[in-house]
Amino acid sequence: MTNSKKTNSLKSLSAIGISDIIGTGIVAFFWFYLATLLDVETYGELHYFIAIAGFAYIISMIGTRDVITVYVSKKIKIAPVLFLLSLGIGTVTVTVIFGIFYRIDAAFLVLAFIINDLAIGYILGQKLFNSYAKYILTQKILTLVLGLGFYYIFGVEGIIFALALSYIHFVIFIFKGSRESKIDFSLLPPRSRFIITNYSLSLFGSFRSNLDKIIIVPILGLTLLGNYALALQIWAVLILLSNIIFRYILTHDASGNPNKKLKLFAFFSSIVIAIFGITILPLIIPEFFPKYTGTVDAIQIMSICVIPATVGQIYSSKLLGLEKSKTLIIGRIISVTSFLTAILFLGLIYGIIGVAVAFVLSSTLQAAYLATDDFLKRTKIS
Repeated sequence: MTNSKKTNSLKSLSAIGISDIIGTGIVAFFWFYLATLLDVETYGELHYFIAIAGFAYIISMIGTRDVITVYVSKKIKIAPVLFLLSLGIGTVTVTVIFGIFYRIDAAFLVLAFIINDLAIGYILGQKLFNSYAKYILTQKILTLVLGLGFYYIFGVEGIIFALALSYIHFVIFIFKGSRESKIDFSLLPPRSRFIITNYSLSLFGSFRSNLDKIIIVPILGLTLLGNYALALQIWAVLILLSNIIFRYILTHDASGNPNKKLKLFAFFSSIVIAIFGITILPLIIPEFFPKYTGTVDAIQIMSICVIPATVGQIYSSKLLGLEKSKTLIIGRIISVTSFLTAILFLGLIYGIIGVAVAFVLSSTLQAAYLATDDFLKRTKIS
C-alpha cells in the first residue's frame, strides 16, 4: 500500500471513528441522563416500544444496510429498487404497528429507522466517509436536543417522537440514491439469493437485539428490562471500537482488501475493553445509577461479550464482502436460538444474571461457529 493510500485510509477510518465515538458519547449521555430521571420500570417501558419499532423496521428492510453497502461499493445500480421495496413494505408495517399498539410515535420511529439504514448503507458504499461523519453527528446531536426538549415539554410520551425526528436529514441520501439510476427490477433476480440471505440474517439479528426485550416484559417484567436496557447502553459504548472497524473493513472486504492488521488490532483491543468492563465499571455504575441495582452484575458479565462479538464481526465482514451469507445465517440462527432459549431458562431461574449469561453465550457460540467454519474451509482449500 502506497503512502497516499495509507493516508487516505487513515483519514477515512478517522472520519468514521471520530464521528462514532462522539456520536455514541452524545447518545450514551442522553440515555444515561434519562436513566437518572426515570424510574427503572418507565425506562424499561420506553425501551420496550423502541424494541417493537426496531423489530418492525427490520421486517421491512428488504434492502439491508450491508447489502446496499456491498452493491454500491461494487457500482451495481440496485439501490433505487431496494429503497422502493423497503419503504413500501415499511409503510404497511407502520400501519400494522399503529393498529395493534395505537402508538403513532412508534410507527413514525419505524420509518425513521428504515430511512437511516438505507441512507447509511448508501453513504458507506459510496465511501463518503466525511458525509457519514457529518450526518451521524447531526443525528446524535438531534437525539440529545430534541429528546430532552420533548421530554421536558411533553413528558416521557415525547421521547420516541423526538428520536424519529432526529433521522429526518437522512432523507437527502434517499433522494440521491433513488435518482442516480432508473428503477430496474431486472437487477434483482441475479442477486436475489444474496439479498434474501442477508434479509434473513438481519431478521435473525433482530430476534436477538429486539425480540429479547419484547419477550422479557411478559415473563420477567419491566423492572428487569429497565436494568437490562441500561446495561445494553453501557455495552454499546464498550463495543464501539469494534463497530467502527467493522463499518470500515466491510467496504474494503467488498473491494478485495482484507485489512488483516486492522482486524488483529480489533481483536486484541476487545480483550482490553472486556477486562475494563469486568473490573472498573462495577465500581463506577452504582455512583451514577443507584436505582439500577441489577445493572452492575449484568454489565460485569456482558463485558465478556465484547470479545466474541468482535470475532463475529471480523468473520461477518469477510463473508459479506464475498457475498456469502449462508454461513452467517446459520451462525445467526445458532445465536438467536441459544439466546432466546437461555433467556427462558436462565432468566426465570437467575433473573438479570441469567439474561446476561444468555447474552454472552449466544455471541460466543456464533463466533465459534464462524471461526470453525472458516478454518475448515481454508484447510480444505489448502
